[in-house]
Amino acid sequence: MLLRMTPATSSSPAGGSPSVSDLIAAGERSISFEFFPPKDEAGERQLWTALRELEALRPTFVSVTYGAGGSTRDRTIRLTEGIAAQTTLTPMAHLTCVGHSRDELRSVIGSYAGAGVRNVLALRGDPPGGPGTAWTATPDGLTYATELIELVTSLGDFCVGAAAFPQGHREAESVEQDAWVMKAKQDAGAEFAITELFFRVQDYFALRDRCAAVGVDIPVLPGIMPITSLPQILRMTELSGREVPSEVVDRVSRYDGDPAAVRAEGIAIATEMCDALLADGAPGLHFYTLNRSKATRQIYSGLSSTVG
Repeated sequence: MLLRMTPATSSSPAGGSPSVSDLIAAGERSISFEFFPPKDEAGERQLWTALRELEALRPTFVSVTYGAGGSTRDRTIRLTEGIAAQTTLTPMAHLTCVGHSRDELRSVIGSYAGAGVRNVLALRGDPPGGPGTAWTATPDGLTYATELIELVTSLGDFCVGAAAFPQGHREAESVEQDAWVMKAKQDAGAEFAITELFFRVQDYFALRDRCAAVGVDIPVLPGIMPITSLPQILRMTELSGREVPSEVVDRVSRYDGDPAAVRAEGIAIATEMCDALLADGAPGLHFYTLNRSKATRQIYSGLSSTVG
């Protein structure tokens, strides 16, 4: 089995859960899942059902997103604390620069530490006006992810991750300049990175090569989201300034009007991508679950039968 959780004997930051970077380094391949804080009790029940079902796959870690401007701050902290206390899973919390002063960010980081969460994905976040608008820093806040990475690492024994962009960040002057930004994140203290979702494996490997060329040697996990609804994915990629490749749209849209067939084709595409990524040396897979487990478990099952 290529995908497995790293043994629980991996070293841990003081007073917290195991270090994600150590877990990735110690395992044959990493597998991880991303969740978002639910809006209501029904959503919370769905989330915990997905968590319990995916826990059986023994992931390396699970991550919990953080709403823009701290809109889900309390739920994110409560959820990460619950995962640490009530499951065998290693939680990683997200944190953004949006809507927070330095003092507020220090308070959030302290809350994570108090909950025993020592793995943090440090992101600049989308501009307050929404994706594609001009960035405006909060008074006494931060402007760059590198600044947030430096802040988190300065406040304790945290393992910090960063975002990576297979097609380059939408605000980057070029993909080459974006690779240098990734190098700056590494130099600031990032120990691993996770990509935004993408649908061409060659985009991931191009990112890997660009980063290696400028001295980036931290593991970069490819972010995978299976297409279970084409309109949903098209909306999400449009918000991020991306497009779903035409060949992917063509494959899925052939089954328009048959939700089950659309879902099956989306899962097949994701499974093919994951096989290709692992075969060419990707350090693992990070699944964007949308708080549901079935599609991810089906992809995992397909990979298990393929790689043995």
